[in-house]
Amino acid sequence: MSPTALDPTPGHTDSFSLPSSTTGVDQIKVHPSARRSPEGGLIKVESDSTVYEEEGIRAKFTDRGAEVVKGADGKLTVKKTEKNFEFFTKSKVGRVGLLLVGLGGNNGTTVLATHLANKHNVSWRTKNGVQQPNYIGSVVRASTVRLGVDPETGKDVFVPISDMLPMVHPNDFVIGGWDISALPMDKAMLRAKVLEWDLQRQLIPLMEDVKPMPSIYYPDFIAANQADRADNLIPGDDKAAHLEHIRADIRQFKADNQLDSVVVLWTANTERYADIIPGINDTAENLLKAVESSHDEVSPSTVFAIASILEGVPFINGSPQNTFVPGCIELAEKHKTFIGGDDFKSGQTKVKSVLAEFLVNAGIKPLSISSYNHLGNNDGKNLSSQRQFRSKEISKSSVVDDMVAANPILYKTAADLTKETGEVVKKGEHPDHIVVIKHVPAVGDSKRAIDEYYSELLMGGRNVMNIFNECEDSLLATPLIFDLAILAELLTRVTYREGSSGEYQPLYSVLSLLSYMLKAPLVKPGTDVVNSLNRQRNALEQFLKACIGLEGSTDLLLNTRVW
Repeated sequence: MSPTALDPTPGHTDSFSLPSSTTGVDQIKVHPSARRSPEGGLIKVESDSTVYEEEGIRAKFTDRGAEVVKGADGKLTVKKTEKNFEFFTKSKVGRVGLLLVGLGGNNGTTVLATHLANKHNVSWRTKNGVQQPNYIGSVVRASTVRLGVDPETGKDVFVPISDMLPMVHPNDFVIGGWDISALPMDKAMLRAKVLEWDLQRQLIPLMEDVKPMPSIYYPDFIAANQADRADNLIPGDDKAAHLEHIRADIRQFKADNQLDSVVVLWTANTERYADIIPGINDTAENLLKAVESSHDEVSPSTVFAIASILEGVPFINGSPQNTFVPGCIELAEKHKTFIGGDDFKSGQTKVKSVLAEFLVNAGIKPLSISSYNHLGNNDGKNLSSQRQFRSKEISKSSVVDDMVAANPILYKTAADLTKETGEVVKKGEHPDHIVVIKHVPAVGDSKRAIDEYYSELLMGGRNVMNIFNECEDSLLATPLIFDLAILAELLTRVTYREGSSGEYQPLYSVLSLLSYMLKAPLVKPGTDVVNSLNRQRNALEQFLKACIGLEGSTDLLLNTRVW
């Protein structure tokens, strides 16, 4: 049994329960981001559209949109559309396992340490005083949603996202995982050098018995400089045997810890891109055959993804490589299992998606975006290899694409350029965009990111904006890991049907609702990627509201505009 399964508050496995105080710590002393919701939940919607049942919440929702048709004269005809859905969200969360691939890395050790510090309410001293454990940086645990208006005061009412629906509390995860390094978690935490020493000192007894399971190591997919860490490996070169080993690990972990559900998340090294080869990884059938033949282009992360899909558990890719080759997506569709990715969006890219959208929406035209990073952790070391860096470069470079494409006033479309040049152009005008990442061991986990935005202003003017951002890389990524796991588990309990009859079914396999946390969001094939941070956040918020029968609130505030 995983040491994190030794729960001091047995039976409390969701954010809607109020645990008894077994640690002697009053709830008021717990950081707000780690508090539990009142028993039975904080919110109850009184509406004909929302029904609370013993098994869960049933809610009717109308999805309103618009279809736009461009006529031969260039004029646009808009037709309003409506589609009715009914959602059912199971309220019982149960015991949830979180299996991390890369458990012994900077992110993995910080996730486990944060979980244990909050679970046991371990405070520590810094030069600024006593620090409480918390989940700051988590969208689910530390941000709010506007629910409506207080009728007496007219003031907006905000609630934590974690109170919108029954969600697993991060203190209640049972955490385990795999790593190519055999270091026990206390020593891996010391190696990472992320957390304050006084906190590490207190967590050592809680982490020293946690050891990662052996993992898969295919040297061609990660940098050669990682070989010295690879001492905890599943033996052999047979990828089919590796697949079965990982599947058995998932089943054993679930059984040993008496879990109701499991989420698997990749937070290991960035891999090189896998080549997409017809007949090898283009279909689900071909991909499984490629695993059987141990084909060179089947990556470790894809093996973990396949294992998770076949075991019926969600798999999230937190690195930038193309884990989800076409055959992997098709396999997930066939099994109706959830997948999500790619690459944690924690620092520079998140800021870039906000600032680029601000400039373009303000009618200012970015001409170039130059991004430079240096960091000293093992991620930076692995990315010092060109093939692994290329994966990261691709995920970072696409972040402004949809915002640029949304403004044909500032940027010429592919059709405009084709007409202008007389040659077929496949991509419209775009800012010059470069990304540089360097490994500087001395700075450790503290990443430096420098961005320059060079833009066109009125009447040929120019504007330069420079941003310098210093951050602890793993302290930004860890809350995202909790968010991704919490939301992925929640979405396994949400089903829907169109109209009010017929069978309920799960959501589509690719969890694009997780896009807010990811640099290169995986979306349903054939649909557009949305990188706008505001739109990603709004989509998540509106979906959670839809599941309790609420219409999406807007900032129209019509009552303040009329008599």
